[in-house]
Amino acid sequence: MINTMDILKEKLKETGFKITPQRRAIVDILLKNNTEHLSSEEIYDLVRVDCPEIGLATVYRTMQLLDELGVISKLNLDDGCIRYELSLNKDECHNHHHLICKKCGKIMEVKEDLLDVIEKQIQEIYKFEILDHDVKFYGTCENCKK
Repeated sequence: MINTMDILKEKLKETGFKITPQRRAIVDILLKNNTEHLSSEEIYDLVRVDCPEIGLATVYRTMQLLDELGVISKLNLDDGCIRYELSLNKDECHNHHHLICKKCGKIMEVKEDLLDVIEKQIQEIYKFEILDHDVKFYGTCENCKK
């Protein structure tokens, strides 16, 4: 079975890039925190623990490269910074939806794609090919309601 790092190495190789120690460290952080939605600054803080010589500009460039390769998704969760998550199967599935607590800022993922019927209707009515969608629900999480 091919692991995530192998997939990333292959994608980098296909486009003429190498998996440098800094890129590997950044990807390791994304893998270890794959349920989180980290900003570049948060990734930088985490990667510096094992790779203290890395610069913030390297993190920004690597995130941009990984986005261009289609292996991460950028998320704008309306908190003033761009957040990222791994998305190696971009061609196979839609982005999932996010639940955002307005009190504590917790972000939860909704894995189910609940908009299939609506998408089909839009495509038929408007003759519009939908490639993806992005849905965010704002509210109060279970812990904050207590």
